[in-house]
Amino acid sequence: MNIMLFGAPGAGKGTQAKFLIEKYGIPQISTGDILRSAIADGTKMGLEAKKYMDEGKLVPDSTIIGIIRDRLAEEDCKKGFILDGFPRTLAQAEALEELMKEMSISLDKVISLNVPDEMIVGRITGRRVCKSCGASFHVEFNPSKEEGKCDFCGGELITRKDDTAETVEKRLGEYHSQTAPLFDFYKGKGVLAELDGTKDVAEVTKDIVSILG
Repeated sequence: MNIMLFGAPGAGKGTQAKFLIEKYGIPQISTGDILRSAIADGTKMGLEAKKYMDEGKLVPDSTIIGIIRDRLAEEDCKKGFILDGFPRTLAQAEALEELMKEMSISLDKVISLNVPDEMIVGRITGRRVCKSCGASFHVEFNPSKEEGKCDFCGGELITRKDDTAETVEKRLGEYHSQTAPLFDFYKGKGVLAELDGTKDVAEVTKDIVSILG
């Protein structure tokens, strides 16, 4: 089962990925995670990526595709995988398609979790993170017992810089401009499934399972 999770930051991809990992026994492949892992392991592609990052440059698509190729070739991906956070652009989607052809694999489903921007902003700006232990809370959906204090260590709860309304709106703007063409790309391949991501987490999970069969 080869799956891609698609959706804006805060759409719930991470939450659903955890369930899919457990249900289908397949790994989540997040580009950020595998990039850090490749650098830590000192792989050829990891060292190449580090060179760009050390110079303050964006890691080229060709390098990221190389790192994904290495990851997909690992034993735990034989039964399938969950791609999360890649591709972000049409060029990346086309490069990924070529890579998969080379490896004789294909995507079974691209699941898009659709959530209105105003709800995304509310979800992300409501996050609070413990300054001491990193525990995560939400002012509406998962509030701490005592406002501003961590339930676990009593540390101060803060709003991360990435979670301010201004930053979230900027990230959403970038997401829409970069990824809009991907909807037509995957729809044309007959693998896109669009879901209502505003539903309760359990309901969204149920919808995903019914699509995957």
